[in-house]
Amino acid sequence: MQIIPAIDIIDGKCVRLTQGDYQQKKIYNEHPLEVAREFEAHGIRRLHLVDLDGAKQRHIVNHKVLEAIASQTRLDVDFGGGIKSDEDIAIAFDCGAKQITGGSVAVKDPDTFIHWLEQYGDDKIILGADAHNRKVAVNGWQEASSLDVLDFVRDYQQKGVEYVICTDIAKDGLLQGPSYELYQEMLDAIPSIRLIASGGITTIEDIVNLREMNLSGVIIGKALYEGKIKLKELAEFL
Repeated sequence: MQIIPAIDIIDGKCVRLTQGDYQQKKIYNEHPLEVAREFEAHGIRRLHLVDLDGAKQRHIVNHKVLEAIASQTRLDVDFGGGIKSDEDIAIAFDCGAKQITGGSVAVKDPDTFIHWLEQYGDDKIILGADAHNRKVAVNGWQEASSLDVLDFVRDYQQKGVEYVICTDIAKDGLLQGPSYELYQEMLDAIPSIRLIASGGITTIEDIVNLREMNLSGVIIGKALYEGKIKLKELAEFL
């Protein structure tokens, strides 16, 4: 199971939101590259980088942050937030992303998302399945859809998706544990999927439990920034 720290970007700065609420923003570092280098120094190999400005504005915004991290570290960066068009995804890959995560575009413009799967390959395109009360949310979690998250993931798995990042928005940023039941249900229903858990991971025990469930990865955000999980504690999982 891969350990994947998250860096969320607003105005070029490393921030965290609570339950996706842009009004509940906390700045942790004004220099995301410093944060990424610290992760790399502790043996981390992969990074989840989210352009929150892009998610809100519906086009890529903070690609310069991506370019700096990709060019000045050895981290494999998966990048998401505001990737809606062929131009957006080209910018992301040109700036050094190893993978991109598409959520809103998969809901709003499935033909484009499927085209990306075919053009770039299922190892490059991650499906972002962010849900609140099981309904898929889009556009930086500002808008709800009527899609059930399990049906959404199953449908895209049948269309060629291999990697899925699933965030239970109700858990995100609260440091109260991840959505074990949802992840287990998804793994039981779609066993071939490479599922990456995101949202609510708070303790080392959470990571152990998710590993025992055979998830492919776990994204850790606020727990790292608030010191609930120490980078050195992650050594045994790397």
